[in-house]
Amino acid sequence: MRIRIVDAFTDRPFAGNPAGVVLLDAFPSDDWLQQVAAEVNLSETAFAHPLPAGGDADWALRWFTPAAEVNLCGHATLATAHVLSSTGTADDTVRFSTRSGVLTTTARGDGTYTLDFPTAPLTEVTIPAGLPEALGAEPLAAYDTGPQVGDLLVELADEKTVRALTPDLRALVEHSKRGIIATAQAQDPAGGYDFVSRCFFPQVGIDEDPVTGSAHTALAPHWSPRLGRDELTGLQASARSGLVRTALQGDRTLLTGSAVTVIDGELLT
Repeated sequence: MRIRIVDAFTDRPFAGNPAGVVLLDAFPSDDWLQQVAAEVNLSETAFAHPLPAGGDADWALRWFTPAAEVNLCGHATLATAHVLSSTGTADDTVRFSTRSGVLTTTARGDGTYTLDFPTAPLTEVTIPAGLPEALGAEPLAAYDTGPQVGDLLVELADEKTVRALTPDLRALVEHSKRGIIATAQAQDPAGGYDFVSRCFFPQVGIDEDPVTGSAHTALAPHWSPRLGRDELTGLQASARSGLVRTALQGDRTLLTGSAVTVIDGELLT
């Protein structure tokens, strides 16, 4: 069977967030899916298979890190939509049945893809004891992002602080179900992005995720009211880096980005 590696939320190879994509006739055992994801050893590998016509969704979709299945993943959904569209396997609009309900992706004429995801509900919480030491910076505020995302979002003083983080990853495990989203407003309004973030997920086997689509379902409702605009662009400032355009639409958040297939090979087992 074919396996592709797709760089998501970027328009050039070797940037953004790489995801494995495997198209199947049906899902085999969970053990097999997890073993393949561990072998690929990227932040997520997506597995999808077509569903019978006439239902609420066109494809079933699941996401696995090297260590666990997750409830929501943006970049691997974008990568899957890119594979389906670029190979002519599906129409430009695809409805995926997932752990987070039906998610729709749309291929645009400019080569980008828009993902329709649920907006994360933000609840301000007390900054947990020990978090500043684990993160290596003092948060201005902290927010629970709800069960689907499962992260703790922390706002930091400025972009420079976010970029300079060198957290104690073992200590961070104690502070969220999935990981930590660290964010700040962009330092330069003319820089092409409105806010910056970094995401750390040691709880699910990912020290730092290069570009996290699902985190932007929390970043969008955090920053849009502060900046007074429903449409924003976020820069995830990892070593690979990537841009995510967000459009806040109440209980839904649209995420738009590009994708590039960098490896197209054969899975032998």
